[in-house]
Amino acid sequence: MKKVRCVIMRGGTSKGVFFHENDLPRDIEERMRVILKVMGSPDKRQIDGLGGADILTSKVAIIGPPSNEDADVDYIFGQVGINEPLIDWGFVCGNLSAAVGPFAVQEGLVKAQEQRTIVKVFCPNVGKYLTVEFPTIDGRTVDDGDYAIDGVPGTGAKIALDYSDTAGLLTGSLLPTGNRKDVLKVDNIGDIEASIIDVSMLVAFVRARDLGLKGPESANELDANRELINTLEQIRVAAARLVNLDEKYYYMPVVAMVQEPVPWKNNMTGEIMNPEHVTILSKAYGARMIHKAYPGTGCVTTGVAAKMKGSIVNEFVPPGVEGNGTVTIGHFSGLISVDIKCQEKDSEFLIEKAVMHRTARRIMEGYVYV
Repeated sequence: MKKVRCVIMRGGTSKGVFFHENDLPRDIEERMRVILKVMGSPDKRQIDGLGGADILTSKVAIIGPPSNEDADVDYIFGQVGINEPLIDWGFVCGNLSAAVGPFAVQEGLVKAQEQRTIVKVFCPNVGKYLTVEFPTIDGRTVDDGDYAIDGVPGTGAKIALDYSDTAGLLTGSLLPTGNRKDVLKVDNIGDIEASIIDVSMLVAFVRARDLGLKGPESANELDANRELINTLEQIRVAAARLVNLDEKYYYMPVVAMVQEPVPWKNNMTGEIMNPEHVTILSKAYGARMIHKAYPGTGCVTTGVAAKMKGSIVNEFVPPGVEGNGTVTIGHFSGLISVDIKCQEKDSEFLIEKAVMHRTARRIMEGYVYV
């Protein structure tokens, strides 16, 4: 039996196992076998590993020295299959990314700066950069703070993540089809309109009402509706085929069901959420299950789509929200906001700023046996 050093960290509403790149096998197939064993996949409970039997907690991050001179560290994200022996390396987890900067300082990969440290992160699996900014003092990360995020109990230090450089993350283009709306052909429901947008995460946006949804439905209700889950999977596959996405990306694109804000029940607290200051209500699907909160990078994609005239998301945006400013997304566990600055220039949609805020925490370190 072998052992591998690892750190378990929470980033935003996600939790994952962090590895130093040098602690994992260099051979890709052997690396995948080790990670699947670490997480306990394939098994719906992941009972024999560190996975939490949910897409929010079946994640890994591999951190290493920068492969580009203008970065501080490399970060490879993997979404580990729960029931399938698969790992999707084709995107970046926005929530878990919040822990990359603190991890780099804590592990001695990056030297802390005074008061606030900025870590420039290169993601070699997608060829994009992101920056993580967080408080530090006396060469150490600051964990405590008064910043709260929905879906996580308590508060923590405020961490800023800028994804403005991630347009075309997976497909090479912000609009992979060249259109702001497309028509997908889906079994059982026929034609359905979708906006397929690729910035920090590839997302296919559809209208919730086109799937018979009203808004107050809970995550458990949607997960239990196997006909809906099968339809969402067909939408995902149809969108993936339309943008010529390799079938190895079993998680991408995420499908987001969007609508005008209405009162809904918070999955975490049980309280009824007031839609008054919510820009858009959205519920995300991926890996054959409903996301119990909201993907962090999906938040960026949704924010950009909200500003993009002609997209399905923009249809539901109230007057005064278009242009630069904050987009607030209502989701199963509460609210998440992203600051977006963009402009239309010569029919091209340009992203100048895409910043979201999260918290993170180091939970444990040690060795996992494989």
